[in-house]
Amino acid sequence: MLEPVLARRIQVVAFDVDGVMTDGAVYFGAWNGEPVEMKRFAVQDGLGVVLLRAAGIKVVAISGRQSEATRLRMAALGVDEVIEDAQSRNLPAFEGTLIRFGARMEDVAYMGDDLADLPLLRRVGLAVAVSTAVAEVRAVCRITTKAPGGAGAVRELAEVLLRARGQWEQAVQGYLTERGDPAPRHSRVR
Repeated sequence: MLEPVLARRIQVVAFDVDGVMTDGAVYFGAWNGEPVEMKRFAVQDGLGVVLLRAAGIKVVAISGRQSEATRLRMAALGVDEVIEDAQSRNLPAFEGTLIRFGARMEDVAYMGDDLADLPLLRRVGLAVAVSTAVAEVRAVCRITTKAPGGAGAVRELAEVLLRARGQWEQAVQGYLTERGDPAPRHSRVR
């Protein structure tokens, strides 16, 4: 269970991409003789990002790979910042992002799965691992999701965080209202 005081302190939620927002697989091929890279992103995880942003939390995607597939998906979700560093030097780039956001490391929740995530996980206010994370990552994290990377882990964290902040019902109702369902309907069980 996440303490409400810690949950309310979180201003930024950052996610590793490969292995967290995806299942870690990268598909390579060619189209008309040009190389093509594809990744699988779960729709439930996308909804988690949308709900976090609707609750006023900034969302950052961090990757050690340059990927058009990642940039396209993050743009579709309205992610606040995408950091791609081919050398996996995520910490310096992320520190610059926090300065622009006016946030501190203790105001951040970060979800990772592998060794490259350790420098950030060791410094943030809330370290989170996906269920498929390596042992070294799970060892430094306060929360480990039940869902694996790329299959609902992002959505799971969004719900845990928003419930602890007391914002879950409001976020869900706002999402439904935007889609034409103006008020919750209660059914009677007889």
